[in-house]
Amino acid sequence: MAVTIRDVARRAHVSVATVSRALTSPELVRPETRSRVLAAATELGYQPNRAARGLITGKTGNIGIVVPDLDNPFFTGVLKAVQARAMQADYAVFVADSDEDPVAEAKLVHAMAKQVDGVVLCAPGLEDSQVYEVAGATSLVLLNRRLPGVPAALMDSAGGMHAIVDHLVALGHRRIAYLNGPRTSWSNQERRRGLMSAVAQHGVDLVDLGPFAPRYEGGLQAADLAVAADTTAIIAYNDIMALGVLARLRDRGISVPGDVSVTGFDDLTYAALCSPALTTVAMPVAQAGRTAVNLLLDWLDSDNTEVPQIVAETQLIVRGTTTPPRK
Repeated sequence: MAVTIRDVARRAHVSVATVSRALTSPELVRPETRSRVLAAATELGYQPNRAARGLITGKTGNIGIVVPDLDNPFFTGVLKAVQARAMQADYAVFVADSDEDPVAEAKLVHAMAKQVDGVVLCAPGLEDSQVYEVAGATSLVLLNRRLPGVPAALMDSAGGMHAIVDHLVALGHRRIAYLNGPRTSWSNQERRRGLMSAVAQHGVDLVDLGPFAPRYEGGLQAADLAVAADTTAIIAYNDIMALGVLARLRDRGISVPGDVSVTGFDDLTYAALCSPALTTVAMPVAQAGRTAVNLLLDWLDSDNTEVPQIVAETQLIVRGTTTPPRK
């Protein structure tokens, strides 16, 4: 049978109320009494009931995460890291998929707010005013979206995109296509920021295409447009779109990287496994997921008015889909 709080009280020779205070409000209990209660709880292997603890502390012991697309391995990687860190802190994780729908994102955060202590909102497509509105419903941390006054775990997409252009220019490319992701995506805006900075620095001829769905099908659609624009290199918004580009070019008999170089963004497992392996930017997904949970837990337990926004570095991974253009 499960050990109960009454068992701990009997072992420690105190009341049930004293055990409850010792475990949830230790400042209300004498140090020697608290030590005796903790020793009894440890000896018996007592685990406080989450629901009961919530009634006492006012906390649920749950956090939520809303992602745009669980079919995208990028977000499942984030989720895995969030869940692992939450488990270490003895929190359960509620997961919701908005299917790239900003209206659904807001509804999901409001629905979760009744059942969790806080929410990690991953790459939201909401307008700034809408993010502030949902932040009023629960403790909120953003992942891959910067907004003043809201804690955030960020990844340096702009720096990663600048590195891609530097790499292509060093190989000799001068006419490059960029396949944009969703128009409302903050990550796409950040990648464009790095792109435009690098293009201006190097004097590159940029062909700006899209927006496209950040999926395999988006890459299939975009590839023909990039080829028609007579570019020697194609930068896709993410790896999944890049895989669609590679498939379409292969179907058309266009050699990669012989006829055109292709790059992605994210460094998903598929990027290293496709043939040729994809040049891309590695996003620190696991680090960002852990950071988001740490920020949320700190936000819940602290009265600090400082709003941290932590940026993790990205890294260019050069593989087989980029080479100097043909003369």
